[in-house]
Amino acid sequence: MAAGCLRMAMPLHPTLADLALRLILTLAAGGLIGLNRETGGHPAGFRTTLLVALAACVATILANLLLPALLGKGQSSDFVRADVMRLPLGILTGIGFIGGGAILKRGSLVIGITTAATLWMATVIGITLGAGQAALGAVATALTLAVLMGLKPVEARLRRTHRGALSITIAGTAAPLLTAEALGVERLELIERRWSKDEAREFTRYQLSCRQDQAALAQILERLAAEPDRITVHWTRMAE
Repeated sequence: MAAGCLRMAMPLHPTLADLALRLILTLAAGGLIGLNRETGGHPAGFRTTLLVALAACVATILANLLLPALLGKGQSSDFVRADVMRLPLGILTGIGFIGGGAILKRGSLVIGITTAATLWMATVIGITLGAGQAALGAVATALTLAVLMGLKPVEARLRRTHRGALSITIAGTAAPLLTAEALGVERLELIERRWSKDEAREFTRYQLSCRQDQAALAQILERLAAEPDRITVHWTRMAE
C-alpha cells in the first residue's frame, strides 16, 4: 500500500492504508518544519505549522474522496480536474490570512516574512502529500529544511547595508556640521538640524538619513555615544 501511495497521485479509490500514510507523512513533514521554527522562537511554531500542513492534507484527501462521486454523476474528466483544482487554490488563498497575521510592521521595520513564507510552504507540502505525491512531498520538505537551517549561517555572513534615520543630540549650539566621514558611515543625508534650549543647557539635534553596513553599525553607534558632548544617539531602521 505504501508503494502505491509513492507511485500514484489522487487515485479514485484510495485505501485506508494510503490515507493513513499520507497523514503520517504530513505530520512528520509539518512537525520537522515546526520544530525548526519553534526552536528559533518564531511566532508560528510547532503546533501552528503542523496544523497548517495537516489541514491542507485533509482538505486534499477530501477532494480525492469526492472524485468517485463526481465521476459517478457523468461529469467529464476535464470538469472534474478543474473542479478539484479549486480546492488547493482556495487553501492557498486562505493561508494568506494566517500569513498576513504573522507579518508585523513595527515602525519602519517589517518582520515575519520568513514565517509567512514557511507557513505557505507547509501548506503546499500538505497539499502535495494529501494528493498522494509522497516522493515530491519528501523532497519539498528536505529542501525547506535545508533553506531554513542550512542557509541561515550563509545569510548571516552576507554583507547587508540598511537605510535608517540617525538622531544625534549634541550639547551646545555651536555644534559642527556632521559629515559621513566624521560619523564613519557610508552615505549621509541631513534631514533636519535644530537648536533647542531647556532649563539646564542648550543643545543641537540632528536628524540624519544614512546607509550603513549592519556589521559595523553597532560599533559606530557605540563610538558616537562615547563622545563627551553627545547627549543621545539613536538609530531607527527604515524600510527600503
